[in-house]
Amino acid sequence: MTTTDPASDAAMPRGRAHPDRYKWIALSNTTLGIAMVTINQSILLISLPDIFRGIRLQPLAPGNTSYFLWIFMGFMLVTAVLVVSLGRVGDMYGRVRMYNLGFAIFTVFSILLSVTWMSGAGAALWIILMRVGQGVGGAFLFANSSAILTDAFPPEERGKAMGINGIAMVTGSFLGLILGGVLAPVEWHLVFLVSVPFGLFGTVWAYLKLEDSGVRNHTPIDWWGNATFAIGLTAVLLGIVYGLLPYGGHTMGWTSPFVLGTVIGGLAVLGGFVAIELRTAHPMFNLELFRIRAFAAGILASLLAAVGRGGLQFMLIIWLQGIWLPQHGYSFSATPLWAGIAMIPLTVGFLVAGPISGILADRHGARGIATIGLAGSIACFLLLEALPMNFAYVDFALIVFFFAVFSGMFFTPNQTAVMNSLPPDQRGAGAGMNGTFMNSAQVLSIGVFFSVVTLGLASSLPGHMSAGLIAQGVPQAAAEKIAHLPPIGSLFAAFLGFNPIQTEVPHHVLAALPPGRAAYLTGRSFFPKLISSSFQVGLRLAFDFAAVLTLIAVIASWLRGGKYIHAERPHGEEAGTGMYGVGELASSEVGAGYPD
Repeated sequence: MTTTDPASDAAMPRGRAHPDRYKWIALSNTTLGIAMVTINQSILLISLPDIFRGIRLQPLAPGNTSYFLWIFMGFMLVTAVLVVSLGRVGDMYGRVRMYNLGFAIFTVFSILLSVTWMSGAGAALWIILMRVGQGVGGAFLFANSSAILTDAFPPEERGKAMGINGIAMVTGSFLGLILGGVLAPVEWHLVFLVSVPFGLFGTVWAYLKLEDSGVRNHTPIDWWGNATFAIGLTAVLLGIVYGLLPYGGHTMGWTSPFVLGTVIGGLAVLGGFVAIELRTAHPMFNLELFRIRAFAAGILASLLAAVGRGGLQFMLIIWLQGIWLPQHGYSFSATPLWAGIAMIPLTVGFLVAGPISGILADRHGARGIATIGLAGSIACFLLLEALPMNFAYVDFALIVFFFAVFSGMFFTPNQTAVMNSLPPDQRGAGAGMNGTFMNSAQVLSIGVFFSVVTLGLASSLPGHMSAGLIAQGVPQAAAEKIAHLPPIGSLFAAFLGFNPIQTEVPHHVLAALPPGRAAYLTGRSFFPKLISSSFQVGLRLAFDFAAVLTLIAVIASWLRGGKYIHAERPHGEEAGTGMYGVGELASSEVGAGYPD
């Protein structure tokens, strides 16, 4: 076997674009793909109230909470489970081919979502299934886009490329919030239709212009590894999702036999997966890559940082939608849009820091700038913790702006360093590993943040709720019943921009109250004041948790060592196996790298 696969050469026609021109084609197309997916995620986040109203389903009813969770988190679960396997498939059969397929799949399921015609639980199930289909397409895109960029750009320009690609991710998140706030009140189907023109154009453009120039790695598929990984990770993530729902007399489901069984069983299956990967000749998850210090340290730092910050955006949105904006004159129906606008500094900070950090990492290596970015994030967590619930917006804006700057200082250099450390025929699998860890960390982080904040609410909200309602003339029996509803419902209400008092206090009780008191209870100030002190207790615990994890990520980031770029060509005849002494090659090259 030669150092490059003949199939790879066949995929590179004589008339292919010049490398200097092609790299920008690759960057613009992958940037479009990432922007499309992130717009779709955030537009859903901000549009959920209108979607549930459109399908005539009350999301806060006890039996409907699981629909909310699955519509919201189903996409992330699917991408977390599939991205590493699809990255490996890209290494075997061509990254561009798999990337094109992802564009097409995502577009088809976007069209199917936009024609949702049912109502009630049937519509919710349809949306969940179509979102799962979108997740499959998104996994193809996430798994192969970084590898395509790494193939297209020379090592000294990859940081800049990753920085621009990161801009698409952050800008897409912001645009989705704004588009959702504008379009969903007009017609909720439009929030799914937005992705369709991007998808159609991107699919055709990718098919016509992208070229499979990466090194192929033709090895048998590791069926047992794929199966045990998918089953184990799915079980763990399912347990995390259902752990957020009430169980029995408990505010959350962490004592549920189903939750405990799926989490413990999933971890056991993942242990079996590791044993299989250590013994198989052609593993799906090439554990040998972790012998490369730059790769292992970058992946660990990325995982810890993602767990620490993954739930932050959702907590900030709850803070804005459920507490701060109503206290400043905004109706609950208007808070989703204005929460997105209030988060603009988070987008601007990353837009400033991402590309600049990538260029600096190209010149000086990732260790210094990425580690400073993580350390700065810790300071921002502590500053957010010190903010009062009814803060001055300038203070909030400055903190989230600098948090985004520090996040950009970490994300782009770290992503570049991870991709630079990979052998050419392992870039898809390596990018998939990184994506799997980040997406899994996102789900875990949301689960942890929601759990910690819910526990904070459970400790004091029932008493505050009961006393507050009784003080406004609500009969004690009705007040006690409302006060002992699951706190997770109040949290989801704030997240969705709902006022739960309007739906949970019986109509006949409100009708019996003086009009002024009824208007106060269902207005924009009673619920935010009621929930704020309880929410603050849990939020501060969540920020402490994030700061501790990020501190460990600082250590991992520093231990990555000096600047390291893997050889651009595999070694000799063993290149096609993917197991050609990665550790030895890494060890010999780290010494030749450039110091930070």
